[in-house]
Amino acid sequence: MKVGLEIHIQVKSRRKLFCSCNPKDPDESVTEFRRRLRVSASELGEIDPAAAFEMKKGLDVIYLAGNRSSCLVEADEEPPHDPDERSIEAAIKVANLLRANVVDEIHFMRKIVIDGSNTTGFQRTALIALNGRFMFRDRQVRIQTICLEEDAARLIEKGNGYVKYDLRRLGIPLIEIATEPLELSPKEARDFAESLGRTLKLTGLFERGLGTIRQDVNVSMEGGGIVEIKGVQKLEQIEKVVEFEEKRHRWLFEVASALRSRGISEESFRDVRPKDVSELFRKYSQVETVKRFFSGSAFALRAPGFKGLIGSEPVE
Repeated sequence: MKVGLEIHIQVKSRRKLFCSCNPKDPDESVTEFRRRLRVSASELGEIDPAAAFEMKKGLDVIYLAGNRSSCLVEADEEPPHDPDERSIEAAIKVANLLRANVVDEIHFMRKIVIDGSNTTGFQRTALIALNGRFMFRDRQVRIQTICLEEDAARLIEKGNGYVKYDLRRLGIPLIEIATEPLELSPKEARDFAESLGRTLKLTGLFERGLGTIRQDVNVSMEGGGIVEIKGVQKLEQIEKVVEFEEKRHRWLFEVASALRSRGISEESFRDVRPKDVSELFRKYSQVETVKRFFSGSAFALRAPGFKGLIGSEPVE
């Protein structure tokens, strides 16, 4: 099993990355506005499938903006200002600490994000350095990239046909450190994140407290795909996440092996057609578990060869 970490940590700065607003300033009033974000093609004429999926949800996005913790930049009504020099300096210091190769020029790029967490429909990210090193116990871990980026808005509510975000956090400068995939046990993954996080905080360049450092955990096993678990905030959660993913991967391998032994392949589903089961669900439409997803019509598919597998669980 291999584990890769993407660590995001908030820079200690008196302003946001692209404006002079300070998210710690108390707000005297709150402005509310709505948006509906749409996906557009890249420079290559391609559309990101994840972004297209989000757009199909057709959600209205409601934003709450304070008059001191955010401004027209967060509302995407004004161009971004020059990037915060203190944050750029902090990113370069971290790159030197991790013995990474700092790039000759810093350019901010756009990563499409249309789940509503950014009013612009994209996140601004700059590559700062490549190929760093960090000593963990008796091994040298390669740091693939060090980036500087803006944090996303905070989700505060989900409802029928809408989501609501607070813009106080949007634009806070983050440094992202991505490691190479490592062969680690769940306990070692936690210990590594703790060691690197402690080293970063000892520099005095970063904020402290819950939510100021978050990890995206990538887990993979030979013969399987890579699974990314985003926004892990507590160290003890890293160990549990990696442990569960390892068990889930092994369970999926067992399911795949059972299907192969039964002669099940993609061809087995060629003639499978959806069946209308709306009447069955309508009969139980007042049951709470049915109420949550049934909206008038439902269809089902046969799963040939899956008998005894669908009800199984990865962890007992």
